[in-house]
Amino acid sequence: MNIAFVGLGTMGAPMAMSLLRAGYRLTVHNRTRDREEPLAAAGAARAASPAEAAQGAEVIITCVSDTPDVREVVLGERGVIHGARRGAVVVDMSTISPAATRAMAERLAKREVGLVDAPVSGGSEGAERGTLAIMAGGSEAEVETVRPVLLAMGSTVTHVGPVGAGQVTKAINQTIIAGVYQSVAEGVALGLGAGLNLERVLQAIAGGAAASWVLDNRARFMIDNSYPLGFRLRLHKKDLDIALAEAAELGVSMPVAEMVSRVEEELIATGHGEKDVSALAIAVRRAAGMD
Repeated sequence: MNIAFVGLGTMGAPMAMSLLRAGYRLTVHNRTRDREEPLAAAGAARAASPAEAAQGAEVIITCVSDTPDVREVVLGERGVIHGARRGAVVVDMSTISPAATRAMAERLAKREVGLVDAPVSGGSEGAERGTLAIMAGGSEAEVETVRPVLLAMGSTVTHVGPVGAGQVTKAINQTIIAGVYQSVAEGVALGLGAGLNLERVLQAIAGGAAASWVLDNRARFMIDNSYPLGFRLRLHKKDLDIALAEAAELGVSMPVAEMVSRVEEELIATGHGEKDVSALAIAVRRAAGMD
């Protein structure tokens, strides 16, 4: 199978590498062209534009930062839509607006090109290991067509509904982890303030009801007050705002998500947007007078 992959950032590059390791024929494109070089060295072909990458591909994967970027990559002057053949399936693995996803699906359908929205969870670690959780929206037939490709990058692929449902599911995911990150940061600050041995505290609570991926993988960042990149805080803020916009349209109140979004906005304004989401702990520590 011929696959095109557009967008080779922190998530996209290791995901594309997983496809090469799985034996797929891969053509790659990235706006910053030197990011293509490691993939080319591993056997991928390079394309000068998304449209060129899409030519001859049965599956075209996009993984870029935000809704305007996806629109440009898919529908722009040099976008995928101008190179995709009839019967191809675009798989957007970005995290963007559900409404924008549905609108793009309508445009692609006029060219007899399918769209599956398949955002992911698992961070850069999951992308590196090929263990992402993938939430897919689209027709049953198109999701099943791309399922083997998705399983080369993730450990689970769940068909959650029609086009756009994947993005709504990702919005739910980002809403839930927002509260978890914030509460882990607060718990860590409480333990530090009490002078406890936090390694023992983590050991004590990790096997109980407080267990979570964030507790296992990010609490130590918060203890050390060091936040190496897994998933950028500014991108989580973007995702959370998508969730809040969807909630507002549906009349759903999300006060915890609103509070975390405000905290993230303040952290971005003070220069912490490129740090991992666990940098939410900076605001908690600051409020407690620890820094």
